[in-house]
Amino acid sequence: MAEDNNGSKQTGLVLVGIGPGTVETMTTEAIETAKVADFRRYEAYTALWSEDELAKLVDAIGPIEKVMRPEVENPEEILGLAKDNLVALLVVGDPLQATTHVDLQMQAAEQGIDCKIVHGISITNLVTGAIGLSNYKFGRQTTITYPYNGWIATSPLEVIAINRAQGLHTLALLDLDPTGAGTGEQKPMEPKDAVVSLIAMAEKLVEVKENLPNDSVLEQLKIAAAESICAEIYSLPVVICSDMGTPQQSIVTTDVAGLQLKKGGRMNCLVFPASTSDVEDKALLRWVEED
Repeated sequence: MAEDNNGSKQTGLVLVGIGPGTVETMTTEAIETAKVADFRRYEAYTALWSEDELAKLVDAIGPIEKVMRPEVENPEEILGLAKDNLVALLVVGDPLQATTHVDLQMQAAEQGIDCKIVHGISITNLVTGAIGLSNYKFGRQTTITYPYNGWIATSPLEVIAINRAQGLHTLALLDLDPTGAGTGEQKPMEPKDAVVSLIAMAEKLVEVKENLPNDSVLEQLKIAAAESICAEIYSLPVVICSDMGTPQQSIVTTDVAGLQLKKGGRMNCLVFPASTSDVEDKALLRWVEED
């Protein structure tokens, strides 16, 4: 049972960032907080640890129970437990990177439940420095999604296009749920899957560009950026970042055409560089694979 300094039982919800993928990259605060919690829930739909590392996590902090999107977006059980117990929701990376967890934080506050945050290392601050691109030159990030039931979202490619038009790099996370339901049938997207999605997005953008609004300068810029990226989609430079923050970490530079030939790792993300400085160019050369 979790107790405070006065010996009283602790209650409430703690959103615990567990870092990118290993117990070793968790903060001491994260481990100690999770260890003393009465209930530990592992949120397993926004990102995943390997089964081996999850086993090590259980050894370090005690038993955990996996929860998926429905349990977090409709958190009656979690918040019900938190009224009389200390509940730790373990989130890969940093717990406030997803709006779902921010919403959970606010729901707890609305119900008078104390909610604390233990931050963790996030992919968004790990990748930029690791590959050697300036953090100041990154634009809006996006997620490359699987086509859901034939529906192709073009917004991820539009984000990359607009960023490039402004000389900004793009971090693109990769989907891990082909169903879009967030209930457990997960298949983390591989580089070849990302190519299929990117090409489908480009093809759809070409089809619908005539229907895009163009009444403002910004809208015209978006159309021009979309046309440009669709025309050069296969030659678009990209950096594959695999299993970041783990001993299996790998960084490889290629282009979209070459992306489909790369295996990647267990969990992957992509960075699309825009205009680069001399230092950034030299940094990226480190990740060129020899034939």
